[in-house]
Amino acid sequence: MDSLFSELANAIPGIDEAMSFAEMLNSNRPYTSALAIPDYFGEGTAENDMTRIFGMDDGFGEDALLGRLEGMKDIIEQVNRQFKDPDLTTFVCVCIPEFLSLYETERLVQELTKFEIDTHNIIINQVLFDEDDVESKLLKARMRMQQKYLDQFYMLYDDFNITKLPLLPQEVTGVEALKAFSDHFVLPYQPSADKSPVEKLESRVSILKQQLEDAEAELDRVRKGKQSA
Repeated sequence: MDSLFSELANAIPGIDEAMSFAEMLNSNRPYTSALAIPDYFGEGTAENDMTRIFGMDDGFGEDALLGRLEGMKDIIEQVNRQFKDPDLTTFVCVCIPEFLSLYETERLVQELTKFEIDTHNIIINQVLFDEDDVESKLLKARMRMQQKYLDQFYMLYDDFNITKLPLLPQEVTGVEALKAFSDHFVLPYQPSADKSPVEKLESRVSILKQQLEDAEAELDRVRKGKQSA
């Protein structure tokens, strides 16, 4: 029995993700307009999940095991159909402008293409733009390095929708900050060198507001810590 489960685990990689995705599909059936966005389907530990799926510890017999395999076949076929329908499923590749990320993105795109799964969007995060106030030689060197890989992204994926997101000086936390950051998915980010004086001031005010919120939150935590002590 142990060797059988080991063979099954090796033969069906990603079975835990398939089962989870099928459960998500079933939960969304009452809502015809539902949009589900799974964030990163990792490889996981298939053997442990197979044990939970089949209930090996409960001592199922051969008939029960075969019955469960037949049920899993239907689930996998359902997920397979969903993944290959571009009207229902697409993969959005998220990366950064560095060699390893470019390499992994290309490998992912090739694998998706091999399995006939749609992908036509790439988000490049943490991009350093040529701002007016950038004087650091280190940052300028970093921008040149990033530009080399950005050029390669555009060369390899000239038929993709490519969105560049900026590296920000602070963490994106809070509803307002998330809303402001999400605008860059629709409207391309404008570096300060391309902005009007009013836009530059508005950008500075937005950053200062976020920094003030972060400082106030930190102050509240410090005060609460002193009170509890």
